[in-house]
Amino acid sequence: MVNRLAHAQSPYLLQHASNPVDWYEWGEQAMSAARQRDVPILLSIGYAACHWCHVMAHESFENDAIAEFMNRHFVNVKVDREERPDVDAVYMEVTQAMTGHGGWPMTCFLTPDAEPFHCGTYYPPTPRPGMPGFLQLLTAVTEAWTDRGDEVRAAAAQVIEQLGEAATPLPESTVDDEALSGAVVSLLGEYDRRHGGFGGAPKFPPSMVLEFLLRHHERTGSVDALAMAEQTCAAMAGSGMYDQLAGGFARYSVDAGWVVPHFEKMLYDNGLLLRVYTHLFRRTGNVRFREVVEDTAEFLLRDLRTPQGGFAASLDADTDGVEGLTYAWTPAQLADVLGRDDAALAGELFGVTEQGTFEHGSSTLRLLAEPTDPQRWRDIRARLLAARATRPQPARDDKVVTAWNGLAIAALAEAGVLLGNDSWTAAAGDAAGLLLDLHVVNGRLLRTSRDGVAGTAAGVLEDYGCLADGLLALHQATAEPRWLDAACALLDTAVARFAGEAGGAFHDTADDAEALVRRPSDPTDNASPSGASALAGALLAASVLAGPERSGGYRELAERAVARSGVLAARAPRFAGHWLSVAEALRGGPVQVAVVGAADDPARAELYAAAVSAVPGGAVVVAGEPDAAPLLADRPLVAGRAAAYVCRGYVCDRPVTEVADLIAAL
Repeated sequence: MVNRLAHAQSPYLLQHASNPVDWYEWGEQAMSAARQRDVPILLSIGYAACHWCHVMAHESFENDAIAEFMNRHFVNVKVDREERPDVDAVYMEVTQAMTGHGGWPMTCFLTPDAEPFHCGTYYPPTPRPGMPGFLQLLTAVTEAWTDRGDEVRAAAAQVIEQLGEAATPLPESTVDDEALSGAVVSLLGEYDRRHGGFGGAPKFPPSMVLEFLLRHHERTGSVDALAMAEQTCAAMAGSGMYDQLAGGFARYSVDAGWVVPHFEKMLYDNGLLLRVYTHLFRRTGNVRFREVVEDTAEFLLRDLRTPQGGFAASLDADTDGVEGLTYAWTPAQLADVLGRDDAALAGELFGVTEQGTFEHGSSTLRLLAEPTDPQRWRDIRARLLAARATRPQPARDDKVVTAWNGLAIAALAEAGVLLGNDSWTAAAGDAAGLLLDLHVVNGRLLRTSRDGVAGTAAGVLEDYGCLADGLLALHQATAEPRWLDAACALLDTAVARFAGEAGGAFHDTADDAEALVRRPSDPTDNASPSGASALAGALLAASVLAGPERSGGYRELAERAVARSGVLAARAPRFAGHWLSVAEALRGGPVQVAVVGAADDPARAELYAAAVSAVPGGAVVVAGEPDAAPLLADRPLVAGRAAAYVCRGYVCDRPVTEVADLIAAL
């Protein structure tokens, strides 16, 4: 037996297609059914790589008795949060307001008009200390709806009214030198000096905060900012959260010491972290950071690239229902693959012990010391990876998400240029081409595609901002006008369709998007940049890459958007990392380098390589023949020689023709 989800495009929804639950997808069909039957909607939101989503599905949604109760008393709706971030955002806000926390799976009970009256997250099938059983909860909700339906409806309407009253844009507040330095001081107060990172368990990779700290150091010379960025990146690179055999990062560490990961691998994490490690290697020259860049870029191309050239959303946390089955090792397993001597070395360096650091005596792999014999170590890693490939592998959610692909495009383009790897830049171009060909319809973005077929969900603000940023990075890497033109078109649409009533504020959904009970507008940077901060960063980059007819307007929009982040940056800098990064670029100019010269001129290539290796984060660099791109316009050769023009904001230095002079200018 299959239910309605058998026709869905989302891999997460397809995972539930054989449930005995009579699931609907989100939409008017479900609302109409609830109104006709006069029953509540049970809304379940999750995503394909979510471990506890799988657990609740197995315990409750595959349980015939629970499913029968759900079908009799509710209209049941399943949502992939990655496909419909707008729906997720609205009900996550309610869940957090009602319970004080949020997460996935998310379980909400709604009126037939989609107004929420009770929300939570995971529920076990039978009661546990402090947690009602799911069937117990379903029974209570059904009784409340039957016996006190009018009260329930009134309470739901009040919830929406109160959230609407609270949803005012943040006031404008200057993000100046004092604010940026204050953010560093606040972050120092939350910094884990022993393990790196911020806060305790669970510990998430603070990618955007690290980018801010690095940019702040580059602009001010702050020792504290660089130390936090370096120590955290070194700790994560040696941690169980980083795949020591194949590259790529897991979603987070369940402990404060980065030992045991939550094993799902998300595209957005790896795109953001690839960019951070690229920039940190550029600034420090740390060879370990370069290795992380190389291995993570190859992970993206090997394990997440789709046949159409895009990048898949994630790899699952579980393998055959078991967390860590693919990744964890025992000493005996090392010996079976490597033999006694190499297994002893691997166990020592990877921290694989008889007691184990994970479950059932197994250990996650960490790099506890620098190998003294690099060739032997490469051989050990290769043999272990080959053996691991014979194990069952985690499932892949192969839908292509616009925003997350934008993050990957930007990271691969920048890493490819800095490390001279043309295959990474080419992969970024392939992904960008797919998105522009498939995800842009009549000038508007779609959120996802799968197997070369576009989805139906409209793009949200982060899709426009992140893709535009990726296209601008690709334009810098190639000087091809089409990437810049496409980025500007997306920015113009976003400004026209997503702007809020207050200047500098933006909504997360377009003005003509599906009407939800609330129009979401969340400025906080969480696992990925908020839509507004992503747009602000792209607007700032475009303000110096686009022609003069657009540059002033883009910069003003970026400045006004950043001003709306000031209160957030002051009160919660850990949730304003991308905002702070954009603010640093604004304070720094941003730096612009235009390198002009003939395509086959070695001097142009040398100047360009010097520029990309010396600029600070947030800078823009374009190389090409004179007038080949807007940044190169009216910048001729100097005495017939290739030249580099360096500007900061609206002020330019004299052009230089020597690499040493360019590096000095930067």
